[in-house]
Amino acid sequence: MRPRDLKTKIFLDGGDPGESKAIINLIGFLDGQTTNPTLISKNPEARERLKRGDKFTEDEIYHFYRHVVGEISSLIPQGSISIEVYADLSTTAEQMFKQGEQMFAWIPNAHVKFPSTKEGLKAAEQAVKNKMRVNMTLCFTQEQAAAVYAATSGAKRGDIFVSPFIGRLDDRGENGMALIANILKMFSKSDGHVLVLTASVRTFGHLMYALYLGSDIITAPYNILKEWGEKGLPMPTDDYVYDSGKLSDIPYKDIDLSRNWQEHDISHDLTIKGIERFSADWNSLIK
Repeated sequence: MRPRDLKTKIFLDGGDPGESKAIINLIGFLDGQTTNPTLISKNPEARERLKRGDKFTEDEIYHFYRHVVGEISSLIPQGSISIEVYADLSTTAEQMFKQGEQMFAWIPNAHVKFPSTKEGLKAAEQAVKNKMRVNMTLCFTQEQAAAVYAATSGAKRGDIFVSPFIGRLDDRGENGMALIANILKMFSKSDGHVLVLTASVRTFGHLMYALYLGSDIITAPYNILKEWGEKGLPMPTDDYVYDSGKLSDIPYKDIDLSRNWQEHDISHDLTIKGIERFSADWNSLIK
């Protein structure tokens, strides 16, 4: 049962409806789910097919992705299901928007994921004008989050998510959780139309500290939510302390949220690497 003092929404990060069912059975609820090309490539049905050497045509893989998110949507009808557009480094904003428009129509509770790049932000800007819900993914800096805020101004609260990827910052020695704290602080004096979705959760400590900080949403993989459920859905106490070990701090920056999004420096090498990885995983499924 949902803890009484839990204000954060809990999402599962995965592309397997079987995991969704298992977590709902274990903890009693899910507020949503995030998917991406890598997670879809790990779906048991997709893996079984690839093991037989039978790759998908482009039409088949989109049909398969639609089928998977449709099944997840039926399990979490009141929640949000994030569906990611295909984007490599040459994909234009127009191409992303067209894909997003189609994906948004797949299920009634979709958020469309665009990368936190110049083309992704252009696509998001257009999507908001067309009343689409958006999740800006592969965010690694406060500047990227500020650009998301500016590009999506006018959207309703709950329609826009920004997903900082904390685990990938940790991987290179930076304290990813400091980025969550910084973005939450930056948005604390805003109109609140962008919700912070803590993503790339790797440890139980990530989950606990994101709850402590009051992240709007946390998306965590099956094993982390399973551990949380098996421990009885503990909540961090007021004196909770996150041990960041030897990870280097990410200092807070005072950023003007009223600036045009194109004035922000949104470049980040991990965003580029993330796009390359997602597109490679997607392409690995196609004949």
